Parts: sequence; structure tokens; C-alpha cells
Amino acid sequence: MRLRTPSGEIEEFEVLLIFPFTSESKRMGIILKDTATGEISFVMKGADVVMVNIVQYNDWLEEECDNMAREGLRTLVVARKTLTQDQYDDFERRFNEAKLSIHDRARQMRQVQITLEGDMQLLCVTGVEDKLQDNVRTSLELLANAGIKVWMLTGDKLETATNIAISSRLVSRMTPIYQFKPVKTRTEAHNELNNFRKHNENALVILGDSLETCLEHYEQEFVDLSMIAPAVVVCRCSPTQKASIVHLIKKHSSKPVAAIGDGGNDVSMIQAADAGIGIVGKEGKQASLAADFSITQFSFVCRLLLWHGRNSYKRCASLSQFIIHRGLIISVMQAIFSAVFFFVSISLYQGILLIGYSSFFTMGPVFLLVLDVDVEAKIAMMYPELYKELQKGRVLSYKTFFMWILISVYQGAAIMYLAILLFKEDFIHVIAITFTVLIVTELLMVIVTVRTWHWLMAVAQIFSLGCYFLALVFLPSYFDPEFLTSPNFLIKFLALTAASCLPLFIMKYLRKRFAPPIYA
Repeated sequence: MRLRTPSGEIEEFEVLLIFPFTSESKRMGIILKDTATGEISFVMKGADVVMVNIVQYNDWLEEECDNMAREGLRTLVVARKTLTQDQYDDFERRFNEAKLSIHDRARQMRQVQITLEGDMQLLCVTGVEDKLQDNVRTSLELLANAGIKVWMLTGDKLETATNIAISSRLVSRMTPIYQFKPVKTRTEAHNELNNFRKHNENALVILGDSLETCLEHYEQEFVDLSMIAPAVVVCRCSPTQKASIVHLIKKHSSKPVAAIGDGGNDVSMIQAADAGIGIVGKEGKQASLAADFSITQFSFVCRLLLWHGRNSYKRCASLSQFIIHRGLIISVMQAIFSAVFFFVSISLYQGILLIGYSSFFTMGPVFLLVLDVDVEAKIAMMYPELYKELQKGRVLSYKTFFMWILISVYQGAAIMYLAILLFKEDFIHVIAITFTVLIVTELLMVIVTVRTWHWLMAVAQIFSLGCYFLALVFLPSYFDPEFLTSPNFLIKFLALTAASCLPLFIMKYLRKRFAPPIYA
């Protein structure tokens, strides 16, 4: 390794050993040998909470770190220790023995490394500004207005985390902050929880160790109080604690949890959440590769949730319920047909008609419901309050499920019973009659369901009708073109179609007229 000094000279060093950073140790180190002088040095950098016990005693380190933290800077402490050749040889021997160990290899290597970490010379303290990305403040405000609770889990010091929470507007300037005092015992946790109960409208800032103590003794009480708080900041939080907090929220709130991170320390949290969102940033792509969704800026979370999330939820709800309707209506018709003829085991529609019903005749219009949108993207982003409607679960619920069941039973019964009643003299054509009405009913139901038309939807409707007219030509054993073009059939076909669909058209109009959606 070659380095250029401030005076312009080139110095060469040989890298003897490297101790990588881990979230548990919160430090990393390297052993170097100066090729010119032969001097061996052990250099280490890490978080101030661990380095303060490793460096030689001084009376200014903690104070300076606290001052930097209050300014929103992330601090690192750098220390150095000179080793003799005998000391290094002895350490290398013991370290290699630990690496060859079969049992507890990592623990033994760590114990050998700790023997070097003591009485180190403090070189400097660095403070780096963790600059926010563009539009982070507006994004957090949008999420708050959408009714989404935001918790910030960070490994920073309490002062740094508080400063970032205020500067990012996770905590508004008008919202008071309650700093949960460090607790280690059950009694201290009980007293501090009682104090926080009196200030539950404040934003909560708590240390990771204090959080563990509270969860160990008063898990339910802490979760209940923290859910009321407008925002929660957990600082000095390890990756394991982040994942545990995600599991905790999922367990007690019964709400879907999304975890957003940009570094390797966030991988466990992202994988524990219902929806993991990784941000590609300067800290690498570990979080992005482990996540369900990958974005390049935090501000893209708003569009991901408020627009794409909204569409995904609404489209899945419409499609799943419509598929239930499409299968149930034909089942009801088959059940009525069998019941009328003393439960004889005869299929109403044979082979190719069943295949065509679930594929060529109805598949295109039904599955293109995934292109339907209820509001434009700019409206969804401008009024995040619309997202609160989805959190109530009214789009896909037991009520909507049984409503579609009722619609399917009604339409199947109306088509079959009225076909038997109106076409007594032409009952030999019952298959052609009911199948024609069934296809048209399904296509009309898609028209009723669609909120915003896409050109592919119109193409799918035309394609389905075209397939039906082709079936009239190529399936003469099922369809009699002469009968289907007679005035008698056309009049009764319109009556059947009106009986099955007109009530639903009227209900949709009345609902839109007297109970319009919130975005109308």
C-alpha cells in the first residue's frame, strides 16, 4: 500500500492483517508494517461508545463527540498502537491457531483480537455530516398525511438521531420530544413508562438497550404507548434489534410493515418486514439486493406506496373478486339446470364451451382489469389522505366478498330460470340461449367494474365478441345461426340480459349519485 504524505513524499506499507467492521463490534482495524523503517502499527477506527474504553484516558473525547452529535454529525474515533516484532509474532501465532479452531472459531478469533485492543493512542475524532437526500422532508410529510406511521431505527447517538429526526421533519418543530431515560432494571423501566404515559402525544426517542429492557418486562405496555406516539426514534440500534422491532410491530399491530434501508446493517430488518424496500446508495447494494423493491432515492417511496401500491391493491381486489364471480355464476346455472331435471348428472356446457368460456370469450376483458385505475397519479400524490381509505380494508373484505357471491347467485339464477320460462317451446336451444346471455353478461359486468378505460380493454371486448361470432360459424352442433338471428330470440335475449344486468347498473348509478367515492 502506497500513501502520499502532505509534503509530497511516498511511503509504502505492507498490510499484515485486516479486521473487518461488524455491527456487533462497531469497529474495524488493520495491522501495517512500514517497509522503510520496519515499524509495525495497529490502527483502529470505530464508534465512540466502544473506542472510549480502548484508547488511553483523556478528558475531552466524550465531550467532543457529544458536541458533534448535537450538530447532527456522525462521529468516528481513530486510534493507533505500535507493536514490536515479538508482540506481532506472538499475536499472529495465536490468531492463526484461533482461525484453525473447529469449535467457536469466530469467538476465539475475537478474543485474540481483543488482546491488542487496549491502551491505544488516540489520534483524532472525525465528524461527517449525513446529508439528507432531496425531498426527504416532503416525502415524510406525505407519508404522515397518508396515515402511515414512521419509525426511525438507527445506530447513531441519541443526540445525532434527534437532530436528524427534526431536520428531516419526521418530528415536526411543533411536536415535543420525549427522551426515554436509559433503564437497566424492571423498576426503572416501570417508572419511565409511567412518565412517558403522561406525555404520550410526544415523539419518542429511546436507546436500543433501554428498549430491550422495556420489552423484556413490559412488552405489551410499551407497544401500546409507542403506537400512540406520532413518531418513534430508536437510536444505538443493532441490526438484530432492528429485525426484532419489525417482528414486534407485526406481532402486536396486525398491520403490514414496510422496512426501508440503504446499507448492509438494514438487511435483516428488510427481510423481516412484509415489504422490504432497498435504496441503492453510497453504502452499496446489499440492502437493494435483499429487498422486495429497489429504488434510488427515498422520495420514490411515496410514489411506490401512494400510487403503485394503491393500484396494486385495488386491481388485485377487483380481479380476485371478478374471477370468483366468473366461476360461481356458471356453477349456479349448472346447479339449477341439474335441479330442474331431478338432479341428473348432465353437464350444461360440454367440453369446448367450458374451455372457451374461461379463455377466449372472457379471459381478455377480465384479466385486463389490472390496467384499471380509479384516480390519476398526480391526484394520488397531491392528496395522500386518499390512502387512508385503503387502510380500512373496505375494497377487499368479507362484505365485498359476500356481495359478489350474492351478485353471482342472482345472475346465474336469473339467466337459468328466465331461460327455462321464456323458451319453453325452444328448450332444445337452451345451451345457445343461456351461453349467449352468459357471455354478454360477463362482458357487461366488466364494463360496470371498470373505472378508467384503457384502449386494450376495448380491444379485448371486441376480441371476445369476435371469438363468440366465430363460434357460431364453427360450432353448429351447439349454435343454430337461424334460431339466434330470429326476432323472437333477440327480444327474449334482451329481456334476459336486462334482467341479469340492469339492476346492477341501477345500483351503481344510485351509489355514485348518493354515495360517491371520496376522490369524486
